[in-house]
Amino acid sequence: MKKLVILLTALLLFIVPLGSAFASEPLETSDKAISLKVMSYNIHHAAGIDGVLSLERIAKVIEDSGAEIIGLQEVDNHWSERSEFEDQAKWLADRLGMHYTYAANLDREPTNPGEHRRQYGTAVLSKYPIIQAENYPLTKIGNTEQRGLSETIMNVKGHHLKFYNTHLALTSAEREIQIQEIIEIAGKTEGPKVIMGDLNAKPDSTEMQPLLAQYKDSFADQNEAYTIPVENPNRRIDYIFTSNEMQTAHSEVISTIASDHLPIVTEITFDPTVFKKGN
Repeated sequence: MKKLVILLTALLLFIVPLGSAFASEPLETSDKAISLKVMSYNIHHAAGIDGVLSLERIAKVIEDSGAEIIGLQEVDNHWSERSEFEDQAKWLADRLGMHYTYAANLDREPTNPGEHRRQYGTAVLSKYPIIQAENYPLTKIGNTEQRGLSETIMNVKGHHLKFYNTHLALTSAEREIQIQEIIEIAGKTEGPKVIMGDLNAKPDSTEMQPLLAQYKDSFADQNEAYTIPVENPNRRIDYIFTSNEMQTAHSEVISTIASDHLPIVTEITFDPTVFKKGN
């Protein structure tokens, strides 16, 4: 009984109803090689290093990049005054004309009865229809912040793409466990997939090695793809990984003061014949 209660609580906390964020699948199907640009961006609840809060500035960075699928971290949903209680994922999706899904890793009671719940987590924006989304809670140690791995399945020209977005813990002990969990979760299904996010770890750290061994690092040939600090960056902790069926090109770190992290983009190309619909 205790395990059942824990399971139900986790489901209520981590699977967020998306409503109009979902869309029906298009009839268009392509058997040619498909290329698209993806982005990972820790937006710091849209607060820039200049102290200015601006979702419009975040939207412009995304828009100018040409990214078609974007994994966002540190996204507020009616969280507090720091972000003016905005539903940031919905705002960005509406502004950019994209589908979206939001994954709440922190879920608090509203400040006043009857108001929206206060949530903080990750989001995915997509030019392509979203078919399914789920957020998996990742293990934490002690009284640290809850982290999660969001799994979003999209219909990209008639083929299913699995997209994983995360923001890992600040301690190496937690990250080591969380990365193993990510590998296990993503490994449950076949077919090409993308894993991205703020992993809070440098490439040479012990905890990163299993992920680097299992998936392709889009920035493997760029030794200085640094993403923090924004001014004079000297560390790389934001990543885009793909499964081995995919090819990547034109990987880039974008310079902007819109957040305390720099966004990264890469172009992925895949052979749709390796996709098996429904996997």
